[in-house]
Amino acid sequence: MTEVRKLDKDKQIDQHPNPKQTHAGPSHPDDFYQQVLSSFEKEAYTEETIKDNQQAWQHFEEPDRQVAQAPLINDFPDYFFAGFWIRLFAFVIDLSVIHSITAITIGSVYRLSGLSIGTHPFGLYQLVSLAIYLAYFVLLTKYNHGQTVGKMIFGIRVISFREAQLSWQTVLIRELCGRYVLQFYWLFYVGYLPTIFSKNKQHAADYFADTSVVTINLIKAFNKHADVHQEV
Repeated sequence: MTEVRKLDKDKQIDQHPNPKQTHAGPSHPDDFYQQVLSSFEKEAYTEETIKDNQQAWQHFEEPDRQVAQAPLINDFPDYFFAGFWIRLFAFVIDLSVIHSITAITIGSVYRLSGLSIGTHPFGLYQLVSLAIYLAYFVLLTKYNHGQTVGKMIFGIRVISFREAQLSWQTVLIRELCGRYVLQFYWLFYVGYLPTIFSKNKQHAADYFADTSVVTINLIKAFNKHADVHQEV
């Protein structure tokens, strides 16, 4: 009799499910990617789209990885983009590295030669320092797959919304022209502020180059959980 009552009770529960369970979102422990994509204002991803995006995001996780087809590289959830503060901290580290390079190179020459640095914005020392500053960002961004020293430390990477690999055109627009304009006069630093409130966390140079910065660990997390989801 006890077993019969228990079966009847279970049957009633099945017929009248808990409203919280009915309206709850994905309950699978490996549906992490669904939580990440919840901030993406489009239709839910299909299995095919998830597979395509996963392949593309593996490319950003492992830059030397070759993809078999053109990836949907511009289809990132908002959650993936690196925010203002982490990018600022990475930038501060980069400035420290640049200062050290400048002091070791042109700074040493001036000290050993007893030359005066001067304060003219277009003096030799200032122009060489500017060249080092711009070359640092251009060369590392291009040849280190979108990462400077600061970005490597904080696990973030520059990506293009139109290209699988950052082209010279994109890098020169963002890192040469964009950074030169943004640092030319201190008031121009307001060009970095759109990173705070823009959907894709883009500053002024990003808008012109059609780029942004993503967090690599989130890409790794998505790929790992998407693999588990596809195996289930």
